[in-house]
Amino acid sequence: MLPSPRRSAGCRAAGRRSAGRADGSTGAFGINGATRRGRLARLTALTAALTLSAAGIAAAATGAPATVTSTAARSPAALGRTGAASHPAVVRTIVGAAAFGGGAAPIPAIAGAPVIRLQDPSPLSIAKCLQAIRLRCYSPAQYRVAYDLNPLYRAGITGKGRTIVIVDSFGSPTIGRDLAVFDKQWGFPDPTLNILTLGKIPPFNRGNAAMVGWAEETTLDVEYAHAIAPGANILLLETPVAETEGVTGFPGMMDAEQYVIDHNLGDVISQSFGATENTFPGFAQGSRLSLLNLRGAFEDAARHDVTVLAASGDSGATNDQADGATLYPYRAISWPSSDPLVTSVGGTQLLLAQDGNKIRPDQVWSDTYGAGGGGVSSIFGRPSFQSNVASVVGDGRGTPDISMSAAVTGGCWVYESFEPSGTGWEILGGTSEATPIFAGVVALADQLAGHRLGNINAALYALGGLSQIKQDTLQTGIVDVTTGRNSYGSKVPGYAAGPGYDLASGWGTIDAARFVLALARVAG
Repeated sequence: MLPSPRRSAGCRAAGRRSAGRADGSTGAFGINGATRRGRLARLTALTAALTLSAAGIAAAATGAPATVTSTAARSPAALGRTGAASHPAVVRTIVGAAAFGGGAAPIPAIAGAPVIRLQDPSPLSIAKCLQAIRLRCYSPAQYRVAYDLNPLYRAGITGKGRTIVIVDSFGSPTIGRDLAVFDKQWGFPDPTLNILTLGKIPPFNRGNAAMVGWAEETTLDVEYAHAIAPGANILLLETPVAETEGVTGFPGMMDAEQYVIDHNLGDVISQSFGATENTFPGFAQGSRLSLLNLRGAFEDAARHDVTVLAASGDSGATNDQADGATLYPYRAISWPSSDPLVTSVGGTQLLLAQDGNKIRPDQVWSDTYGAGGGGVSSIFGRPSFQSNVASVVGDGRGTPDISMSAAVTGGCWVYESFEPSGTGWEILGGTSEATPIFAGVVALADQLAGHRLGNINAALYALGGLSQIKQDTLQTGIVDVTTGRNSYGSKVPGYAAGPGYDLASGWGTIDAARFVLALARVAG
């Protein structure tokens, strides 16, 4: 999900919680050669998308205010053009959950952040971002340093031979050329990008907020999965999901995933979307069938050793009500992140120098635009892999399991050319960012192991426990996150990070050079 400045804290509707639960399912290496939980996190309330002209950037550098004006959407013929001419700034309100429909409709996990759109072909440095919008902005090259990925690349571990499956509604009409521009900017190799459409995708409508939101999600997912695993194949799985009521939309997505699994088309599935458990039909009456009936693809993935990931959400310890415009006034989490057959990816905030090195340890993501989702399921009981953290999760399935970069105040550069306001670079965030990043990490581990790792939760929790031993002799690569709380924009208290597993960051984050080797060994 992409983080966004959400609606005001006062905008919350009361709701009733059901206590019903279902039992959760659980389901030697060498370098020789893979509620907008990833959603477009609430770009709802004030998401200011700033398109900075060359003059505006210069003004920001000198302390003078940039001129912000409203402009009409550019014509389709202009899409994809990367001219050097300056372009006036555009302030736009980024779509919130309400635009995707009520009920348990899948919503992208992108947080509604201020988005900078640059007509200039070069993204800004951290210093220029701070001067222009008072936010830090990061490149994939900086993430490679921050997560210690470069030693793996030098050893030939790039995800080669593995396939990451990105699942999104509608997709993006410009993803091929946008990825090419993204790769050229950072010097990355062009990947094998395949697009599989299951069902009739309606023509892209730049005036349709839901389609634009999903296109943003698609672009973020594809570009950052590729940035982390540059040698992996990318399969973009597009579905014709509309913003509808109830669970409509999810069956099509789950059927599409089932098709990919049954036809042996992918190794790691990245899902940057979700819906609050409480919004599934029958929840208030104690029925869980409308959600449980959707799990067939995950059960199939476990049988075929396909790893499934999902974003934990961008609303902290609570989540969207069915109207998509208000948050529950109590703690709530989303599915599929809450599913024991899925690895839940939460969010952290990084503080990096221009060279990508960390200025301070990562902390839990919680800023003006969102917070990493986390909490305890009201549907699934505690799975066996969480037995050793029962004191934290109680009787339910706790999320997240692990966390990666998601903060908007430290968002990532994405290149897009489908936006109504013009072509260029944007800064996005949310657990929609964290999830494809971690999907890339799993693809690296798949390559190293020489086979799919499947459901990695048991291995991840084993490594997490080992990481808490005074001297981590196995070099697990798990990096504990002990600072911060996932509170966001409401009176619902977030969970605090602390030593070991917690409901704010899971086991924390990773040092990839060590984690990939450890995961390949333990899960393999």
